[in-house]
Amino acid sequence: MKIALFSDIHANLPALEAFFKDVDGRNPDAIYCLGDLVGYNIWPNEVINEIRKRGIPTIAGNYDFGIGRSSDDCGCAYKTDDEKANGAVSISFTNSIVNEDERLYLRTLPAHIRVEFQLNNDKLNLLLVHGSPRKINEYLFEDREEKSMLRIMLDADADIMCFGHTHKPYHRILPTQPEANQHFRHAINIGSVGKPKDGDSRGGYVMLHINENSGIFNKESIKVEFIRFEYDVEKAAKAVEDSPLPNAYAESLRKGI
Repeated sequence: MKIALFSDIHANLPALEAFFKDVDGRNPDAIYCLGDLVGYNIWPNEVINEIRKRGIPTIAGNYDFGIGRSSDDCGCAYKTDDEKANGAVSISFTNSIVNEDERLYLRTLPAHIRVEFQLNNDKLNLLLVHGSPRKINEYLFEDREEKSMLRIMLDADADIMCFGHTHKPYHRILPTQPEANQHFRHAINIGSVGKPKDGDSRGGYVMLHINENSGIFNKESIKVEFIRFEYDVEKAAKAVEDSPLPNAYAESLRKGI
């Protein structure tokens, strides 16, 4: 089974359209969206409706959660005064242009999606979250201490945990103790379709491969394919510059930061 997972579009319609073109050519068996449809660009309604039109199961990101409730807080961890000021402009602008029906859709998105497989007499739990199972806006960076990441996954009963929010893709395989009868868990950040922050301006997503031999005791039996695709970055950046949004967001798109 091929499962396409994407996240963090952030109202970037050109990136979403290019993603759909790319993923459609790969014929996944299932597709899920891990949230943050809106914010930082001018097409929140269009992005929401493209995902609704396709009937894609979607969870709420922190930005979706805020906009769905007409909040002025997106739950973003801005570090500097400039970032905070720019963020205030972004959420105010997004709130001003999101239509009521689209806002209600965001408000009713679920927090998590859990998919349970029964393979090789083992239960294999796939958990989809935005930030973490504990908090919608918790950042799980790649350098998270192994014990901490394992504890989060154990508490959530997740064998494969996929998430976004940091916009930086990675795959960590975490062995549980003891070594005898060792159980492997997979922590997968799927990156960002519309606002990558790993120095690569191309959009990104994950194709998760689960086959009839996949299981919790074979760490090689889960394949994670990180896919990058080209899109019209300049169109998205120019849209930011022609809007009330801060120009810093246009430069972020151009540089992938």
